[in-house]
Amino acid sequence: MTNWVVSKNLTAWLLGLTIVVIGLGGLIRIYDAGESCPDWPLCFGTLGFDVSEEEQGEWWGENPDEVDSRGSGHRYSTFQIFTEWFHRLLAGAVLGPLVLLNWYLLRRKEDPGKEVRFASTLTVILIIWQGAIGWLTVEMDNLHWSVALHLSSALAFTISIFWLWLSINRMEGRVPSWMVIEHGVSRRWRRRVAWLSIGAFVSIFSGTFVSTAPGANLGCGVNGVPNSWPLCGGGLVSSVEDIVLQSQMIHRWLVAVMLIAMVASSYFIWKEENGPNKILRNWVWVATGLFATNASIGAIYVTTWDMEGGFFEFLSLVHLMLASLTFLIMAGAWIGCEISEEVLT
Repeated sequence: MTNWVVSKNLTAWLLGLTIVVIGLGGLIRIYDAGESCPDWPLCFGTLGFDVSEEEQGEWWGENPDEVDSRGSGHRYSTFQIFTEWFHRLLAGAVLGPLVLLNWYLLRRKEDPGKEVRFASTLTVILIIWQGAIGWLTVEMDNLHWSVALHLSSALAFTISIFWLWLSINRMEGRVPSWMVIEHGVSRRWRRRVAWLSIGAFVSIFSGTFVSTAPGANLGCGVNGVPNSWPLCGGGLVSSVEDIVLQSQMIHRWLVAVMLIAMVASSYFIWKEENGPNKILRNWVWVATGLFATNASIGAIYVTTWDMEGGFFEFLSLVHLMLASLTFLIMAGAWIGCEISEEVLT
């Protein structure tokens, strides 16, 4: 197989692997394992994950400066440590080296093209950046803004991988039909789609802030329908006095504004009667459907509070993955608009 085929297939695998890594990151939060490997890149000073409670205690005693937010008396289960360890393994020992290998294979091509060179270099820069942010997240004991930045960087890297895959296809002259948007439609909609992408991104960032800031998940209360949802503490809105503690209310309003924008966009793109080209309409409709579904899951999650078990955290993982997928679809639609301006002019 040629370098193009190998790199295109490898890039597709990298895209899938990146989504798995993002999912594992969400799983780590669900099991409260974000600080279960207190050092980086090692884990309790070892390369493995099977660290007993006694060994954890010994390591805390030898490294008092590394004590996390739970204190030196807290102990993590082997499963918690494994989830964080495996996340790091996939991201640092598998994904990172494969990104570098892909970059090398593409650079061996005599003339990979300016776009492929730039996109492949960007993936390398972003994977290195992501590793640095991972280190920072550990150092900051999973502080809310560091976790939100970590997820945001992961999504940016995912988009760069998709762009690289698309660039390779373009070099082969095989742009997928589901990415070719009619010129007039792309010209009218590319800015609106870009803003919808930004809105989806902001929604994810604010949601991550809520899920990782201590007490923020309880910011609207746990009294069920209607006091905790759709109301927030029994009211629609209140003055913002503490951005962190009231981030749930802020997140809800951002989601509400975004949902209105998505539904309105779906309606207007349908009313345009695009003729035979319905590609962008389908992208927007799918993203809107996912966003609306995810908003419903967020509402259900708030109502699952139990005094003994807390929230039903599996819904939180689904919420994260659907939010990420919505953003990736909207960002993919924006890329489609941009390349269609070049391909069809």
